[in-house]
Amino acid sequence: MSAASLVSVLLVAAERHRWQRVPRLLLPPRGWAWKQRTRKYATTTGQNISKVLIANRGEIACRVIRTAKKMGVQSVAVYSEADRNSMHVDMADEAYLIGPAPSQQSYLSMEKIIQVAKISAAQAIHPGYGFLSENMEFAELCKQEGIIFVGPPSSAIRDMGIKSTSKSIMAAAGVPVVEGYHGEDQSDQCLKEHARTIGYPVMIKAVRGGGGKGMRIVRSEKEFQEQLESARREAKKSFNDDAMLIEKFVDTPRHVEVQVFGDHHGNAVYLFERDCSVQRRHQKIIEEAPGPGIKPEVRKKLGEAAVRAAKAVNYVGAGTVEFIMDSKHNFYFMEMNTRLQVEHPVTEMITGTDLVEWQLRIAAGEKIPLSQEEITLRGHAFEARIYAEDPNNNFMPGAGPLVHLSTPRADLTTRIETGVRQGDEVSMHYDPMIAKLVVWAADRQAALTKLKYSLRQYNIVGLHTNIDFLLSLSSHPEFEAGNVHTDFIPQHRKELLPDRKTTAKEFLCHAALALILKEKAVSDVFKIQTQDQYSPFASSSGRRLNICYSRNMTLRDGKNNVAIAVTYNRDGSYSMQIEDKTFHVLGDLCSEGDCTYLKSSVNGVASKIKLIILKNTIYLFSMDGSIQIGIPVPRYLSSASSGETQGGAVAPMTGTVEKVFVKAGDRVKAGDSLMVMIAMKMEHTIKAPKDGTIKKVFYKEGSQANRHAPLVEFEEEDSDEREAD
Repeated sequence: MSAASLVSVLLVAAERHRWQRVPRLLLPPRGWAWKQRTRKYATTTGQNISKVLIANRGEIACRVIRTAKKMGVQSVAVYSEADRNSMHVDMADEAYLIGPAPSQQSYLSMEKIIQVAKISAAQAIHPGYGFLSENMEFAELCKQEGIIFVGPPSSAIRDMGIKSTSKSIMAAAGVPVVEGYHGEDQSDQCLKEHARTIGYPVMIKAVRGGGGKGMRIVRSEKEFQEQLESARREAKKSFNDDAMLIEKFVDTPRHVEVQVFGDHHGNAVYLFERDCSVQRRHQKIIEEAPGPGIKPEVRKKLGEAAVRAAKAVNYVGAGTVEFIMDSKHNFYFMEMNTRLQVEHPVTEMITGTDLVEWQLRIAAGEKIPLSQEEITLRGHAFEARIYAEDPNNNFMPGAGPLVHLSTPRADLTTRIETGVRQGDEVSMHYDPMIAKLVVWAADRQAALTKLKYSLRQYNIVGLHTNIDFLLSLSSHPEFEAGNVHTDFIPQHRKELLPDRKTTAKEFLCHAALALILKEKAVSDVFKIQTQDQYSPFASSSGRRLNICYSRNMTLRDGKNNVAIAVTYNRDGSYSMQIEDKTFHVLGDLCSEGDCTYLKSSVNGVASKIKLIILKNTIYLFSMDGSIQIGIPVPRYLSSASSGETQGGAVAPMTGTVEKVFVKAGDRVKAGDSLMVMIAMKMEHTIKAPKDGTIKKVFYKEGSQANRHAPLVEFEEEDSDEREAD
């Protein structure tokens, strides 16, 4: 597509959608101070970067824009139709629509992004992470077009992005590597034979990319083929390359990575290590820096090995060298991510640096701001990734609106890295990460205490999140002791994800009190004395009864209805009976900002709990975590679909049907693969819940299914047929 035709497309799209906001395309500089900052930056660099395009979205786009504004550099955002009203679009000085929601037609379109850079006169492109950040062809295209790519040269991306090549380079540089097959023969039989030679368990990994995409652990030859095909499909979707390598899988290692920086003058430094061992679905969920229990001499060896790795490929800019570390602190090169990492803020917190500013300055030709001797380690930092996912359903990602969103207060020791606001939608088309909560303190224990306190203040309503799981994880004794490894969550799954217990009766009392007080508040608005209407003393007839008013309430705790007998006492308190126990309850509602709090006392124990009542659910947020209590509705008003379908299988999340393995008339066994769905950049295989015959398949490949939608209908085998088999 030519530049002229793209401009025409953009103008037509802008007119059609009217941008939904005033497009900031050619705004003048924002006053004298803005000009002065821009001029100062331009005169201290080898090349003039006064405007940068961020070829990304969400949290990282907002992160880059904040630093650009601090430096006086104009920012240019690009966005898909799904991101029209997104936070990064509002924050940028300019914003351009580049296509439909699917990333292949928008954020992964190299040609569109290059053309927007030309139209906006941006001198540089910052790729963020994901999408085109580790794309050798894109880095080379930027160079050909005379645009500064804020990242390493394309040769470094090529050498380190292709894992087989990087292993050879690292071995030559004296960095230990993990045993594996990194050859060009990609036939199924060749890969299977090498897996057998290496010995199970093995790791199948996409040759390109990272972030857990195209990665599968295979523990037996029986499951090799299915896992290989699944990894290839996911890699093709994420990186447009389905080449694989096979490595020996090391059980319970630590995942330790080192932040490195190189410049155009041949200098390279390390900024210490991060421990990213605690993961689910091969993706990091909580990171910390420095690594717990790592001695200074090991830290120095890690850093020096990482610098050797960077210099071996003439690395420029921000990069991360990832190592596997065993229990004796021996480490082995795993891969190098040739970009800024999601978890870079923890390194910034312990070094007092702005790594995005370093990226921009180094891309413009400056030397690394600090020498190795000047980079000092201070304190300890944690980063917890807050995702739209359901930990109790195998961490299934989800999409939906952020109906309520409140966070801890940000300051010098607490950072909220996010790209969404209250009212925004978490889209099914992109990564389900909502935010990163980053905290710092003088030592690990103090930082961990701060992390747990801040997680309790992060409250979200509208979709499932992993916040309570993060709180449980960070409170686990083994995590508190620093005994982390990549198998941490599976090993401690029972403690981290216990079977749901009934809610404490005290919280049911809080919920009942909240409903009563809400009723009173609503009635007060309409001049109705709600509390008095239940009182025998409120009648104007003159008739008096020497009794207190009582009522029965029903709340829903999980799948169970709970009966609560409430007595209104003359002193304004309440007696609540649940089963055979009676509680004395009193309290009131108060507002702080946009939030409503329940100040209550149950049997003399006072609490202050954030309260949200939405539709048929009461949300209680306290220092113990979050609790949801349902308000039962009549059966005739309840939805006909509760997430299950008669004799079939349902979509666990909203997504696209990528592959269909069955057709009407097929007989399947419980656990057989029925379909593959793609959502939130992840692949999910739908399995048969039981033996039976497929009566009907409701979706074709390429179609979209909503969460809880029936996918197939079963015709269950009768007992006689099963006995005949």
